Amino acid sequence: MTETRRKVLEVLAGKTVSPPPIWLMRQAGRYLPEYRATRAEAGSFLDLCYTPDLAVEVTLQPIRRYAFDAAILFSDILVIPDALKRNVRFEEGHGPRMDPIDVEGIRSLRPEGIAEHLQPVFETVSRLRTELPSETTLLGFCGAPWTVATYMIAGQGTPDQAPARLFAYRNPEAFDHLLSFLADVSADYLVRQIDAGADAVQIFDSWAGVLGEEEFARYAIKPVQRIIASVRAQRPQAKIIAFAKGAGQLLNGYRQATGADAIGLDWTVPLSFAKDLQKEGPVQGNLDPMRVVAGGLALEEGIDRILDALGHGPLIFNLGHGITPQADPDHVSALVARVRGAR
Repeated sequence: MTETRRKVLEVLAGKTVSPPPIWLMRQAGRYLPEYRATRAEAGSFLDLCYTPDLAVEVTLQPIRRYAFDAAILFSDILVIPDALKRNVRFEEGHGPRMDPIDVEGIRSLRPEGIAEHLQPVFETVSRLRTELPSETTLLGFCGAPWTVATYMIAGQGTPDQAPARLFAYRNPEAFDHLLSFLADVSADYLVRQIDAGADAVQIFDSWAGVLGEEEFARYAIKPVQRIIASVRAQRPQAKIIAFAKGAGQLLNGYRQATGADAIGLDWTVPLSFAKDLQKEGPVQGNLDPMRVVAGGLALEEGIDRILDALGHGPLIFNLGHGITPQADPDHVSALVARVRGAR
């Protein structure tokens, strides 16, 4: 009997696979009518994240439809602050909200009870590994400490994360403590996902792009390196993707500094630069999600440029950020067919 190939894992090990494996960030999402139906059934967004029956279902929906090479656990980066009792809620039309944290709140943070609170997530991972096709890589994930901290400080998302940046300048010791605390609990969270059945994990630093060079080293690199070192100390074979959205030139040396196996690239990363980054190891990305909305020639040209530039090295084809609700499911079918038809 031939051993099942998980192509995403092959790329994470440094191999070039042709055509490259493909999955999409937010592939289980509002562009799919079946997701919207399940979401309506769930009640609140967090109920959807914490109800294994429903979380398994929405994770599987895009796999059934497109047979992506990876399924990513359906959850949210803010389940960590939710487990820390920050009163996280998702308001329609406004996005996430939570109680803003201050210096005193940071000092009083404790890890006790987090794993118990997140037990439904681990159950979802375990069930997914059983229900997914054997060739499909199962990805777990967490938010990077900087990105999670921005929401905890402001109590919501903001355009340039000014509240977190200002807090960090005014309270450097407290902010460093918050990032270290989040790194440690996130590492534990990822290890538990791996133990439950995740083949690899991704760390999302969605707000890395607002940081200057010195701040990027302190708030984006250092905590992610701490997570990866901790996960590897406990699970040496762990495969980890790090995605620092908007980091641009600061991605130079990011892989080496953090210890990530692969780095995710957003759509603003020039393909010539991406090609240089790929010489050091696997890359993931980086189609503009708007090309999936547009479809047609815009979609085809975007795909072909990435494949021409990066298809001859270790590449996981993905978008440069999450798929948007406006995307046409038929355009996603066309995307998958074109990537898979490449040689």
